Amino acid sequence: MFQVKAKKSFGQHFLKDNEIANRIASTLDGYPTLPVLEVGAGTGMLTKHLIEKEKDLTVVEIDYESIAYLKEHFPQLKGRIVQHDFLKLDLSKIYNGNFCIIGNYPYNISS
Repeated sequence: MFQVKAKKSFGQHFLKDNEIANRIASTLDGYPTLPVLEVGAGTGMLTKHLIEKEKDLTVVEIDYESIAYLKEHFPQLKGRIVQHDFLKLDLSKIYNGNFCIIGNYPYNISS
């Protein structure tokens, strides 16, 4: 098993606190039927909780190393990982209607 290293060029910082990840995922409890787009899934700490909540989940991740990690640890995401820069992504190619966006956003896109 390999470790993913946070890359400053992507503004990465990986969520490590399981309880905080669960609390973030729980913010979507009021939207049980909407699909969810997770931005910057990284090592999947938040992803894990979204999968446990049986969300219709798609993740966007720019980092190849993180994508390899996600594919290895979350096989249920097969076909639901979009390798792209979220800021340049045409969301209409993923969703036609309403959806939720969630994430432990990279520093360089959150300001």
